[in-house]
Amino acid sequence: MSEAPGSVVGMHRIVVDSPVGAIEIVGDGEAVTEITIARGGRLRRPGLGVESDPVLERAAEQLAEYFAGERLDFDLPLAPAGTGFQRDVWQRISAIPYGTAATYSRVGADLGFPAAASRAIGAAVGANPITIVIPCHRVLAADGRITGYSGGEGIPTKRFLLDLEGIPYR
Repeated sequence: MSEAPGSVVGMHRIVVDSPVGAIEIVGDGEAVTEITIARGGRLRRPGLGVESDPVLERAAEQLAEYFAGERLDFDLPLAPAGTGFQRDVWQRISAIPYGTAATYSRVGADLGFPAAASRAIGAAVGANPITIVIPCHRVLAADGRITGYSGGEGIPTKRFLLDLEGIPYR
């Protein structure tokens, strides 16, 4: 069997509609490896053939439930690619409950880093490859401001997700 042009062997991808735009879900057949929101209508992995599997279908269902206000947390096997530091940050932000927020400095402190590490924490949060499920939108500046968001259309997308969860911000 030959692979589709531009496809990555062993990787599957589906694209689903959502209130924040097209969401691309990528997996390896056993776990979700990426969830990204299209930016400017462009998907991150357009060359990857569209092929579903049960894990991706489950992720799509859980995301639909989240946007409908019926799901407060996700139950999916995840395999984000990143450095050990990034994975530690993503694991910590995964523990931020629905409807609440943490600050970059709090995330760093919880991991044993000084406040001066907030920029490094911010960079790891911004590199999160599994948006929404690993809830990087729940991380705010110390004064409650939104300082950025790499998913979808950026800050407007983050505002939508915070509003959906009832999380106050400045």
